[in-house]
Amino acid sequence: MENRMLVSPLPRWQKLKTLAVLAPLAFLAACATQEPGPVTATPSKPVATPTQAPRPVADNPQQAQLRELIAQQDRLYRVAAPLLTSNAQLCRGNARNLLGFTAKNRYSFPIEYAETARSLGYDDRLQVTGVLPGSGAAQAGIQRGDFLISVAGKPMPQGTDAERQAAVLLSPLVVKKAPIALGVQRNGQNTTVNVPLTFACAFSIELGNADNVNTYADGRRVLITRGMLKFTQSDDELAYLIAKDMAHNILGHAIRQRMVSTIAEVIDNLLLPHPDPTTTAGTAGIRVYPQDLDAAADTLSLYLLARAGYSIDNVPAFWKRLADQYPASVPNGYTALHPATAYRLSMIDKVTQIVKAKQEAGKPLVP
Repeated sequence: MENRMLVSPLPRWQKLKTLAVLAPLAFLAACATQEPGPVTATPSKPVATPTQAPRPVADNPQQAQLRELIAQQDRLYRVAAPLLTSNAQLCRGNARNLLGFTAKNRYSFPIEYAETARSLGYDDRLQVTGVLPGSGAAQAGIQRGDFLISVAGKPMPQGTDAERQAAVLLSPLVVKKAPIALGVQRNGQNTTVNVPLTFACAFSIELGNADNVNTYADGRRVLITRGMLKFTQSDDELAYLIAKDMAHNILGHAIRQRMVSTIAEVIDNLLLPHPDPTTTAGTAGIRVYPQDLDAAADTLSLYLLARAGYSIDNVPAFWKRLADQYPASVPNGYTALHPATAYRLSMIDKVTQIVKAKQEAGKPLVP
């Protein structure tokens, strides 16, 4: 529960993880009938009519919306996970020890979703909502749906401020590098699990509440808009976007562009339940990325992708499709901020060959 992918300080619309509890089912009662017989005969045994299969209760509109947001966030986290856990070496000063799971309670959602979250299985306790593949939590057997009871022998916070208090409780423990004893409740049974720490990139991975097709990186966060998420046709394509913005953060491009506060304000706004629409009406004051910075981020992103196990064969085709469908003339689109498509594609082709040659030769995948 350490970076935004692993802990969230405030309830925001997009901080939604995969559900651990399904909505209740409605069952139809079956009636028994009795067959008639002669008056002198013993009445026959009741014969039950066939029972209809259980039907799930239909979601109300708010439940459906919450489920959709949870699914989108879950996909984002799942795709980002190997990029974060496989690239600590390349993340330089942006890596730290993580437990490797996400956790929420019903207060992790905006106030308008509080009762809806309760109906979907959340209560005052922090509940594991996702586990990073390959992390110490995964190795220790932490599972989605586990309730967090204690940490290092101390009760795990509950209630409205549980996430922040849990982060405070964990902060001094993760710097020690020793496994952390977590008390969990699973299927009503309490147990203690020793969770090894995972050294990983500590960037926050965010889902932006906007339909423009864009991404933003402010040095510590990566935000993919809802519109961009829907634009991607595969998890590989989503990984290309996350890796590219991770690379911008690693290389300090927001700092070099003197755009940290500007981009941070855009990201903060897109995390609100009802963002100010003027933010996505144009470039929001963000400077266009020069081709040398963009190409440098493309180069590093190819290494991040390869190290995480993603195929890089279709990277050029994705960026070309994005630029064709959302050219620089679309003011709030990706290409408006990253216009040097031709130069980028030429560099991507060259670097792809270098990375693949290193893979074939078994050489370290470092720039």
